[in-house]
Amino acid sequence: MKYFTATILTKGKKVEQGFYAESKKEAHYLAKIKYSGMVLKVIESSPPLEDQLRRFKESLFSNIRKKKLKQDNLIAAIRQLAVMANAGISIHDSLKEIAEATTDKTLQTVLGTMAEDINAGRSLSQSAHNFHYELGNLSLAMIELGEKTGNMAEALHKLADMLEEIRRNIIKFKKAMAYPRNVMIAMAIAFTVLISYVVPQFKTIFEQLGATLPMPTKILLFLEHLFNTYGLYVLAAIFLFIVVFRYTLNHNREFRFKWHQFLLRTYLIKNIIMYATLNRFTLVFSELVRAGIPIAEALETSIAMIDSLPLQEKLLTVRQTVEKGGSLHNGLAETKLFENMIIQMISAGESSGQLDAMLQKVMEYYKMKFDAIIDGLSEAIEPIMLLLIACMVVLLALGIFLPMWEMGNAVQGRR
Repeated sequence: MKYFTATILTKGKKVEQGFYAESKKEAHYLAKIKYSGMVLKVIESSPPLEDQLRRFKESLFSNIRKKKLKQDNLIAAIRQLAVMANAGISIHDSLKEIAEATTDKTLQTVLGTMAEDINAGRSLSQSAHNFHYELGNLSLAMIELGEKTGNMAEALHKLADMLEEIRRNIIKFKKAMAYPRNVMIAMAIAFTVLISYVVPQFKTIFEQLGATLPMPTKILLFLEHLFNTYGLYVLAAIFLFIVVFRYTLNHNREFRFKWHQFLLRTYLIKNIIMYATLNRFTLVFSELVRAGIPIAEALETSIAMIDSLPLQEKLLTVRQTVEKGGSLHNGLAETKLFENMIIQMISAGESSGQLDAMLQKVMEYYKMKFDAIIDGLSEAIEPIMLLLIACMVVLLALGIFLPMWEMGNAVQGRR
């Protein structure tokens, strides 16, 4: 939303009124119906500071209060909606029925609002876009597919299957991360206890000696001072950082783009994001092509579903290539995201007229790669975990024992 200032001539006086609108055309229309008098001009301007602070506060707290839908409840609701749509029940009645039956308050609000929107003449996809955070990009893409093909029931069944697969992968991911996470939590607790209660005992001895302390000991003493003196402030700063980070990530596209770029350069995470994204992209794209949607339009819908902005930007070039008359395999090759084998498979699919079948095989290949990464996640994390544990142990050992060895050597030298 942009901020506009309208100059209104009313009762012989010029009055300026500020308000928000999507575009200048809409701003002119709103100024005419909202304010009495003659609209002299409408210009885009910067909102006043008080208004900026108010909107920031509202946006910040609404972002904190936002709740993701429980995956199990969402999948169950989509399957119910698919069954009812297949039985010929209208989408409005189906949404209203499911909303009244569910005990999930967030899901009840989402489905109830969507039912009201449809009753007001909006399409299901238009209404769903208002709940982008709760439903996710994949749900929006498949709802749009159902509207374009005229077979909403099949699209919703497919969406439920895809969300079920994602849920299984999340469970596998959590199981793979359970052991490393528990070990690191135990080590963090042990390290905190040692820093808070053991190191202060040695600190008194070191201060009495007045000797020059080695670097590991200085680090331990600094951490001890930080924990015991500013512990609550550190926790408050961490909490504030997380809140501001999440707000900036959700409202600043440039920051989100750079963060996604960083993730795509991070060990192990880059492969998880890459193969998960390509798997979903090829799955939705193959379904759209199979349904007879033109390739350029199918690309637009499939790319809009992608969460990673750098990957989305690269794949947008494929649509541009296709719109200019280029082949799909050439467009995909230019992104440098796909292996040569995949490019050859898609080229063969284009030549033989079996593009949808070939895209299905490509999707299965990326699914296999993604599953292999998830299955081997625990083994891949072990070296990092061992390195962190080793660093903590070495820091504690050297920080405490080096001064003691030096004390022993000094005593022996005096003798």
